[in-house]
Amino acid sequence: MIQYLRNNSEIVWLALQEHLYLALLPVLLGFAISLPLGYLAVRFPRLYHPLINTFGVLYSIPSLALFVFLPVLLGTKVLSPVNIVVALTIYTVALLARTVADGLRAVDPVVIQAATAMGYRRLRRLTAVELPIALPVILAGLRVATVSNISLVSVGSLIGIGGLGQLFTRGFQLFYIEPILVGIILSVLLAGLADLIIVLVQRAITPWTRAA
Repeated sequence: MIQYLRNNSEIVWLALQEHLYLALLPVLLGFAISLPLGYLAVRFPRLYHPLINTFGVLYSIPSLALFVFLPVLLGTKVLSPVNIVVALTIYTVALLARTVADGLRAVDPVVIQAATAMGYRRLRRLTAVELPIALPVILAGLRVATVSNISLVSVGSLIGIGGLGQLFTRGFQLFYIEPILVGIILSVLLAGLADLIIVLVQRAITPWTRAA
């Protein structure tokens, strides 16, 4: 395996870069979309169940089927990375929107009433009180979404895009186990590193949870 890495370092490095791009960009986009959607589900209780049920249905769609269907829907090429980014963004939103909503719903109403009594308007109360309290729940969901995306990117290799997943397909096609092992190990290490980074960020921005 070490010899394979030496002989194919450029191929592996490019696959790793593509994997990072395809996995993490949807996380950022999905997180940005999920925050307002989750807030709306809490702000207007009648929207909670319709939104959550819709996202549940979206997340249940098989990833390969979604990768194949999106070019028809978006008018993109089959081998366009946009298909992977859009599909994984949908999955990220499906996971995080409910997490954001549940995190905000878990904030003690007494705390919200106290903030309102102190003169906090809705937007300031949301950003200064409710979101910080909900952050541990939200970041826990973000960890799941990130690791899930890193795993799902490899499925895209079945349609010609997929970062480290391309090492899997190449190994199966050539009956050569080294690229498969390299792809698996790097995918696991990447998922573990991403999870660790989010945990460290959470510890840094929510010091009160450690005190508790």
